[in-house]
Amino acid sequence: MILKDFEIGKNKLTILAGPCAIESMEVLRTTAEELKKVCDELDINYVFKSSFDKANRSSIDSYRGLGMEKGLEMLAQIKKEFDLPIVTDIHLPEQAEPVAEIADIIQIPAFLCRQTDLLVAAAKTGKIVNIKKGQFLAPEQMKSIVKKVEDSGNKNIMLTDRGTSFGYNNLVVDFRSIPIMKEFGYPVVFDATHSVQTPGSNGDSTGGDRRFVPTLAKCAMAAGADVLFFEIHPNPGCALCDGPNMLPLADAKNVFKKCNEIYNLIRN
Repeated sequence: MILKDFEIGKNKLTILAGPCAIESMEVLRTTAEELKKVCDELDINYVFKSSFDKANRSSIDSYRGLGMEKGLEMLAQIKKEFDLPIVTDIHLPEQAEPVAEIADIIQIPAFLCRQTDLLVAAAKTGKIVNIKKGQFLAPEQMKSIVKKVEDSGNKNIMLTDRGTSFGYNNLVVDFRSIPIMKEFGYPVVFDATHSVQTPGSNGDSTGGDRRFVPTLAKCAMAAGADVLFFEIHPNPGCALCDGPNMLPLADAKNVFKKCNEIYNLIRN
C-alpha cells in the first residue's frame, strides 16, 4: 500500500503518532517537528496523527477538540509546513469528504467500526481507511467489516488492534489478533497507547498507565505488526485529553528505536 513516497507494510516500519486531540498549533508543531526528526534519523515512515473531535468521551464536559473546520485548517498547516501525511478520525458519514481533502488516512474509531454508512463513506473517498477493531470484537469478526469497505470499491485498508474489553475498567491485549487480522491481506496496526487505557476508571474520565506502552509496542513488533500507533504529547500531565496513556514526547526516540530494531530483526 503506497502512501506519499513510501510503502506501508513492506520493508520499513511505519508509525502513526501525535497528540490525542488538537489543542493548539504550538502543541501540534512541537510534536510534529520532533517526531519527524526522530523518524528521519531512525529511517522510519512517519504519519502525523491528531483528532479534530473526540466524540466518545466519558463525560459531556470532557474536552473534545476544536471541531472539524478549525481542526482541518490546523492539520493542513502541519501537512504543508512539515511535508507530512496526515491521519485523523471521522465520526459521521458526512465528515468523510471534507476530511479526505486534507487527510491521507481516514481513521474509523473502534466504537464505530461496524457502522456501515461510516465505512462506506470513508471507502468512497478512495483514501486509505484505517479501521480500529472494536474492543468488543474478536479479530475474526473484522473480516466482514473489511468486506464492507472492499465492496464499496476501496482496497486501501489497514486494521488496528487497541485491546479488548472484558469490563471492569480495563483492556487486555491478545497478540494473536495481529497474525489473525494479517490473514485478511492488509497491513495491521497496533495502537500501543489506547491499549493501556482503563476506560471510565476515574468516574468522569478515562485513566491509563503509560508505563506499559513500550512493552506492548515491542510485543506487537515481535508478533508481526506492520505499523505502530502512538498518541504523544510534549507534556501528557497537562494534556486536555487521554493524558494518562499518552507517551511523553521526550521518550519517543528511545521507544521508536527499540521497536524499529525488533521490526527489522523479525523482517530479516
